[in-house]
Amino acid sequence: MKMINRRGFLKFTGHCCISALLPGCAMTATKQTSKTQFPNIVLILADDLGYGDLSCYNPESKVVTRNLDKLAEQGIRFTDAHSSSTVCTPTRYSVMTGRMAFRNGMRGVFTGAGGPCLIERGRLTIAQMLKDKGYATACFGKWHIGLTFFDEKGVPINKNGLDAVKRIDYSRAIPDSPIHRGFDQFFGTACCPTTDWLYAYIDGDRIPVPPTHIVNRDDLPKHPYSRDNRPGMIAPDFDLEEVDMVFLDKSKKFITQHVKSKPDRPFFLLHSTQAVHLPSFPANQFKGKTNAGPHGDFIFEIDYTVGEIMKTLTKLGIADNTLLIFTSDNGPETTSVINMRKDYKHDGAHPWRGMKRDQWEGGHRIPLIARWPGKIKPGSTTNQMAGLTDIMATCAAITGAKLPDNAAEDSYNMLPVLLGKQGGKPVRKYLIQQTISLALSIRRGQWKYLDHKGSGGNNYKNQNLKQYALQDNAPKAPGQLYNLQTDPGETNNLYFKYPQIVAELKEQLEIYKKQGYSRPMG
Repeated sequence: MKMINRRGFLKFTGHCCISALLPGCAMTATKQTSKTQFPNIVLILADDLGYGDLSCYNPESKVVTRNLDKLAEQGIRFTDAHSSSTVCTPTRYSVMTGRMAFRNGMRGVFTGAGGPCLIERGRLTIAQMLKDKGYATACFGKWHIGLTFFDEKGVPINKNGLDAVKRIDYSRAIPDSPIHRGFDQFFGTACCPTTDWLYAYIDGDRIPVPPTHIVNRDDLPKHPYSRDNRPGMIAPDFDLEEVDMVFLDKSKKFITQHVKSKPDRPFFLLHSTQAVHLPSFPANQFKGKTNAGPHGDFIFEIDYTVGEIMKTLTKLGIADNTLLIFTSDNGPETTSVINMRKDYKHDGAHPWRGMKRDQWEGGHRIPLIARWPGKIKPGSTTNQMAGLTDIMATCAAITGAKLPDNAAEDSYNMLPVLLGKQGGKPVRKYLIQQTISLALSIRRGQWKYLDHKGSGGNNYKNQNLKQYALQDNAPKAPGQLYNLQTDPGETNNLYFKYPQIVAELKEQLEIYKKQGYSRPMG
């Protein structure tokens, strides 16, 4: 259903579509549960959502995330889970490939027409792996792993910025879109939907409604959380405040139509949200829903999104045969943390030091919740150290897919943890992380070694961040060593006190870098 919003842009709403399709679905849903060999897999990937943003992780959260709390009550909640990087693009590469992105050598993130796709042609992705096992695969939402756009002469652009977007020839297909990396269907955006220079939807490998003009920001909300909206090119059907509702409508329709038409075939859905990446533009129906301002309302919106997908699975009778995973691509944005602490006493990084871009825990310790009725014990928690690269090996174990040695190089199988069969034995001995600058760290148990000085990301001499700068008790140390068991706030650098642990962790990090993988092979 289409409506005209107040800016004169087309606005897509699909809240009535599910009910129109539901009556004929009950029989097929039961049929799928009984005949499908493998579970459906739904992965919801939030953007810049911090560990402390959810009330099931932070009792002091000023936003009650009822649906995510319910998901945790029905499944397992990880308390020591980490994004692969402290920013968007490399984490998303790692989710898709089970491989750390620093191995590609790319610094920073893509914007606008930036590319080519960071996922190399021929590299096995989680989508292709599951497709090879018989899954239907779909991705709706933010991609942000790079795409190749061409100019009128057929020359690849592969550059960030407004000038690059203005050069795009929209009659040409995108050769490295998600449908060329393992997905049967894709509808979404190249980069951050409401931040970057290209405000237009991609359907498959083309942009059916190209941008026509520079976005008019005059009538957009103005608040501390709205200042991340670049003056890029926008398409007539692109409503900056409704993008997540468009993505949600696409995912709900995909699930419904798939169950109706192919009940015996499992599906893999990657639902990749704009929320809660700045600018915080919650849809109209969520404005004022919390007492924590527009960013609080945006957190409420992503909780609603999760709830709607949960309801869809239940209504179709396939919830019991679906592994539903929820997580985030990195910690909360600096602007969000600073202003939410000041204005609403809400701390998206709670209880950790640092935030997005930082190597400290607040930059990459994230929510990770999984539900699989009949398989995962309801209301369980685990302190297993896990990374988002591990999703691929876990899905391989679920489906019996074989991972070759040139794929998922940093992915560990967490299925025993999900099933409660791992006990207290750690799956991972070590875990590595990276920042936007490719600074690296490595964990072993309570010990965390940062192979660099400072945060590895944000500059804490900056006017807004210097209030959070801590005194360096080892200013001459070239790296940092923390005991997270006794010092979870990473306040006491033990680099000089435990040189043998520093040497061990640094040596292991160098081994992982040199050999090109960190998981057991063979």
